[in-house]
Amino acid sequence: MDIIETIKEQIANNTVLLYMKGSPNAPQCGFSAKAAQAVMGCGEKFAYVDILQNPEIRANLPTYANWPTFPQLWVGGELVGGSDIMAEMHAAGELQTLIKEAAAKAAAAKTEA
Repeated sequence: MDIIETIKEQIANNTVLLYMKGSPNAPQCGFSAKAAQAVMGCGEKFAYVDILQNPEIRANLPTYANWPTFPQLWVGGELVGGSDIMAEMHAAGELQTLIKEAAAKAAAAKTEA
């Protein structure tokens, strides 16, 4: 499968998806640590992709997303942004609202299916 197709599939199949360096419990950079803390603080389940273990995704996602840096947060198939944006949204209470609404929408869609 083409790497762009893989990226599209990951984004489509995960309501909340964090592309980061390392894992939420063992981040490999300060920005990824800050991002993981913000997302975990929202209290919903989320998926993550360790781009250090996936060099093809690391090389191709910035072009696909039109966003040059990592981490990247995707919610409901839309790019939210990077570490600073996540931190600002979390501090303002906006990130929790966005993630909870997306999770509720995904759960409702599953029960309808």
